[in-house]
Amino acid sequence: MNEEKLSKRLETVASYIPKGAILADIGSDHAYLPCYAFLNGIITRGVAGEVAEGPLQSAKKQIKKNNLDLKIEARKGDGLEVIQPNEVTCITIAGMGGSLIRSILDNGKDKLQGVERLVLQPNIGASTIREWLIENGWELIAEEILEEDKKIYEVLVAENGDPLNPYENKEQEILLGPFLVKEKNAVFKKKWSHELKHWENIMSQLEIAEESPENLSRKQELQKKITIVKEAVN
Repeated sequence: MNEEKLSKRLETVASYIPKGAILADIGSDHAYLPCYAFLNGIITRGVAGEVAEGPLQSAKKQIKKNNLDLKIEARKGDGLEVIQPNEVTCITIAGMGGSLIRSILDNGKDKLQGVERLVLQPNIGASTIREWLIENGWELIAEEILEEDKKIYEVLVAENGDPLNPYENKEQEILLGPFLVKEKNAVFKKKWSHELKHWENIMSQLEIAEESPENLSRKQELQKKITIVKEAVN
């Protein structure tokens, strides 16, 4: 993977960046995504944000190699600390857990002014991002689920709007994704069949474990998820 040829995962993220956007890529690593987006005429300017010194230097090296110093800036900082309100129009956050992406958005809410689109790619825990979007007035406008190198990823795209608009069965669709559950492609079915087996194994262990309030609560929560997924996948 490089700035000319992205992974399938990052290529999917890039496909949702609006043409002419000013991009902030948070956790940019080698800055492949912003470099690719500029070289392919998608963005006009970009910020590559990194919290660690090593990846920051890799990003700077990549930007320099492509002679993009005047177009893309690598900045060190935690999450959205690297941007100012009204500085960018699109934010991408890819390759992290859903809880971490949620906390980055939550801690940087004041920096989202002027941002027209969020493109978020959690490795796990997409439901926690959907919850955050609903709570903070962001409308989910598209989703994709894909498999690469035996790993399954979800991409969530949101804009300011009616956060409840895509949801018909809110409890089910926060967990599974309102767009993904309608499409039910092969990757979706593979992911949730695997999760189902995993949860059923845990349930079996909980059934023989000593009874406790925590145990009971866990069983009820798991049973609810199992029921939701069985209805959707079968």
